[in-house]
Amino acid sequence: MTATTTLPLRRAVPVLAVVLIADLMDLLDTTIANLAGPSIRADLGGDETTLQWVLAAYTTTLAIGLVTSGRLGDILGRRRLFLLGMTGFTVASLGCGLAPGVGSLIAARAVQGLAGAVMIPQGFALVKVVFPPDRLRAALIPFGPIMGLGTVAGPILAGWLLHLDLFGSQWRAIFLVNVPIGILTVILGWFLLPKHSGEDPELRVDLGGVALLTLASLLLIVPLVEGRQFGWPAWSFVMIGAALVATALFTRWERRSRHPVLPPSLFARRSFVVGLVITGAFFASFTGFQLAVNLLFQLGLGWSPLNTGFALIPWALGTAVAIGLSGAVLAEKFGRSSMQVGLGVAAAGLLGLWWILGHAGGQLTAWTVAPALFVIGFGSGLVFVPSFDYILGDATVEEAGAGSGMLNAVQQFANAIGFAALGTLFFARASVGGVAAIFSAAELVILVAAALYVVTLLLVGLLPKHIRVSGSAMSAQS
Repeated sequence: MTATTTLPLRRAVPVLAVVLIADLMDLLDTTIANLAGPSIRADLGGDETTLQWVLAAYTTTLAIGLVTSGRLGDILGRRRLFLLGMTGFTVASLGCGLAPGVGSLIAARAVQGLAGAVMIPQGFALVKVVFPPDRLRAALIPFGPIMGLGTVAGPILAGWLLHLDLFGSQWRAIFLVNVPIGILTVILGWFLLPKHSGEDPELRVDLGGVALLTLASLLLIVPLVEGRQFGWPAWSFVMIGAALVATALFTRWERRSRHPVLPPSLFARRSFVVGLVITGAFFASFTGFQLAVNLLFQLGLGWSPLNTGFALIPWALGTAVAIGLSGAVLAEKFGRSSMQVGLGVAAAGLLGLWWILGHAGGQLTAWTVAPALFVIGFGSGLVFVPSFDYILGDATVEEAGAGSGMLNAVQQFANAIGFAALGTLFFARASVGGVAAIFSAAELVILVAAALYVVTLLLVGLLPKHIRVSGSAMSAQS
């Protein structure tokens, strides 16, 4: 195994900065294209199905590739794959911006997602390696605000770029803006990232496991993305059932494999397994809340995407404040209790927003919902740092890439499930027609999201009480 050592802070912090830039680019590309969908269709043509795949091609290939690429980083080198992924991401962004038709745009988006899947898991693994254990929690603090910033800044940035229409680029600017940032990140990464980061060249990739995992992911993602649009036909349920079968076969294959895609030692840890379940439940409800609010503001109130983004600033601010407090004090001192309090606070904020929607009538403004959005963001922000600690804090250097890939994949699957399930609830209620139906649909989804937060709060009780920093890794303390 290649020896690895932590770096002095003056060298570790620039590594963190490069990783955060990459994560922000990925998050922006996950959200920014949604806003430009109508402009893309007006320019390139195509029906609703092709437009759906313009939006979904990125998420699909990203989710499918995350786990495998994390393991490849453990074998081939995290720096090498990070730079390869960022280069591919930048070139694919250029391809998106120059696409002459819908088909080429979908293909470029798929390549962009695959490149993102190669890049993203390496980032956390690099941070895990270069920071000493007693500094790791502080190093993880920026990831939460970056997630909040990326989620909220995506619609704002897209609306601004569409409004400017730079050089007549219309929607193409939302992809072309990645090119100079990507080139700069590759240059910085070449000079700043450590050449050796604990990878083990003696490990091997189990191609059978990769094939089964990819098949299971594809069988799950495609019906989740397409099922609602086609009214959940029989083939969507057949594919979901086949995904479960493929997952069972993958699990059995992994137990017999000499070089498993996912290290079995990760699943021997209660904090990792339970943490993934909690992450899935949390992000599914989180996505449902975002969906309901965005559709309410734009369809129900007629706000522009730019105004909608600005209205969500209190939510982003609350998230950032809570993550700062959690990372600095609360997560280390109170462990799982800080997550339980956060989920309880967020659920209360969701119920408050539900009450406001039911009583505000036609007087709803951004100021009216700002307090509830801040509370929801604050409560959600308390969850991010300790969840990272529990899931990946005690992973070894050899497990970091695969564990990070699994965490990101679970988030992507949870987002797809939240959008599919809660989106179905929203559109079923809103299909009656009229502003009142949209308000009613948003209230229903927000109420369900609050209930899911409460269920997640109960699941947190299965985690160890605390995580402490000790020796060379963080370890769970029952």
